[in-house]
Amino acid sequence: MTQDELKQATARAAIDYISPRLEADSIVGVGTGSTANFFIDYLAEIKGQFDGTVASSEASAQRLKAHGIPVYELNSVDGMQFYVDGADETNPALELIKGGGAALTREKIVAACAEEFVCIADDSKWVETLGDFPLPVEVIPMARSLVARELVKLGGDPVYRQGVITDNGNAILDVYNLKIEQPKDLEDAINNITGVVTNGIFAKRPADVLLLGTSSGVKTITAG
Repeated sequence: MTQDELKQATARAAIDYISPRLEADSIVGVGTGSTANFFIDYLAEIKGQFDGTVASSEASAQRLKAHGIPVYELNSVDGMQFYVDGADETNPALELIKGGGAALTREKIVAACAEEFVCIADDSKWVETLGDFPLPVEVIPMARSLVARELVKLGGDPVYRQGVITDNGNAILDVYNLKIEQPKDLEDAINNITGVVTNGIFAKRPADVLLLGTSSGVKTITAG
C-alpha cells in the first residue's frame, strides 16, 4: 500500500471507531494535516450523526465548512467527545511529536479539551524514541533568537522555519538532533523558556488510542 492509502485506511478506521458512539449533541475536534484531511472527507459522510466540530487550524475549518460540517469556536462549546488528529511521530506510550503543519498550539489546546484523543497515523510514524522528526516549537517572533539559544543549551539544533507564520501570528523553530527519552520532562523544560508559546511534544496529554495503518491492516493500540 502507498503512504496515502495507509492514511486513508486509518482515517476510515477513525470514522468506524467514533461513529457508533456519536450522539446528536456530540462535538468532534478535528486536527490538521494530510491524514486529518482524509478524516474530514470521510466525516462528511456521517455529518448528520453529530452536532458539529472544533478545528485546530484555519485550513481544517475551511475544509470542514466546504463539506457543510458546522465548525464552532472552542470557547462556545461545553465539551468535546473526541479529538482526531495525525502525528509526526508516536512512541509506544502514545506520546507524540506534532506540529509539522505549524498548528501545534491549537492542536494541543483542542486535545486538552477532548474526552478522548484518537491519533491516526501510518506505520512510518512509529518510533521507539521520539526525536528523529525535528521538534517544532512555536515562539513569539521577538523572542526567536533568545529561544534558539536556550534550545541549544538543551542539546538541540534549532532552525527557523522560513516563511511560516502560524494561525496565531507566531514563528516556528524546528529543533533537530534531539533524542527525547523523557518526553514529559522536555515538554515542560521547553515550555518554561520565556518566549515559547508551546512545543510539539504531546506527552502531558498523549493520545488515548492510536489507529496505526500498516500493510497488514489498521492496528488499534492503546497507551500502556
